[in-house]
Amino acid sequence: MGWFSKSSANAIDWTVLNRIEDLNQLLEDSNDKPIMIFKHSTRCSISSMAKSRLENDWDLQEEVTPVYLDLISYREISNEIADRLKVMHQSPQIILVKNGLVVHHASHNQISVSDVKTHLK
Repeated sequence: MGWFSKSSANAIDWTVLNRIEDLNQLLEDSNDKPIMIFKHSTRCSISSMAKSRLENDWDLQEEVTPVYLDLISYREISNEIADRLKVMHQSPQIILVKNGLVVHHASHNQISVSDVKTHLK
């Protein structure tokens, strides 16, 4: 495997969030399977690094529905998430939701797959 190659075993099959109606459904779906919302700023190198770290370490496809939000294009959805889930907006940010409730959130360099795993238990 080359230096820049990536194993498809760890690739994240993102659910893209681009409508408020989809947020409603995802929060309801968290009653059956936890969701992890990743708020990504496409203009921020720190956000790109956090996304790469998640993608390189991801092995939770069966346990968590990974949700991708381009917050530059969909800021109103990001604001709705902050209001509804009572988590102050940050970028980059992950929010882990289980049974409609936030069980973990992190931003910047604190974003990691291992922390998501810890909060799934």
